[in-house]
Amino acid sequence: MRFYRPLTPFAAMTFDLDDTLYDNHPVIDRTEKEVLCFIRQYDSKFSHFCREDLYVYRQAVLEMEPEIYHDVTLWRRQSAELMFSYHGFNREEAVRGADEIMSCFTYWRNQITVPESTHNTLSVLAEKIPLVAITNGNAEPAECGLAPYFKFVLKAGVDGRSKPYPDMYHLAAERLALPANQILHVGDNLQTDVEGAIRSGMQACWINIENKNLMQEPEGRLVPHVEISDLDSLIALI
Repeated sequence: MRFYRPLTPFAAMTFDLDDTLYDNHPVIDRTEKEVLCFIRQYDSKFSHFCREDLYVYRQAVLEMEPEIYHDVTLWRRQSAELMFSYHGFNREEAVRGADEIMSCFTYWRNQITVPESTHNTLSVLAEKIPLVAITNGNAEPAECGLAPYFKFVLKAGVDGRSKPYPDMYHLAAERLALPANQILHVGDNLQTDVEGAIRSGMQACWINIENKNLMQEPEGRLVPHVEISDLDSLIALI
């Protein structure tokens, strides 16, 4: 544990999800493979598709609606609808196809392996102070056993712009009825989590699982209040 700024008493904690509470890379890789396989089998028009083909529609949607990146689920859904429309499906067929793709995506996206150590740490913390999840992604805490630890979950898109924008940080403080500086945000990303939290008035804890050098990280424009290498170190802070 390393301290870079004075850490003052806090009354609640907010958490990033992906790559903070679990390793997100395996589930995303598996999900993308399964979704691509589903699309290939959905119709012969898509049997030759690769990931690059899907990216074309995502990019097209982003160009038409630049702010959609704040809501990654809606962005994925509209990309699927555009794919169907481009290949001659009518509106009803495109909506139905997108529904089925999103069902496939949602299932695999939430096949998350949460370490037992994460459950243990959150269980201890949740008994002492309120915990909140703040995510730019589309994992469902209720589907992977994390929901019981959190007072509520905020998601980019439906709850404001994505981190590092202050929307969700400010909303968390408002719903917790606490000043922002009495909340400690925990996350793995130096820009979205550390910089976002600090610029929103919160204190920030960087979880550095990969043993990176803070001073050599290109995204490290603002140093956190504290750096930890494993989640259970948080217990010592309360």
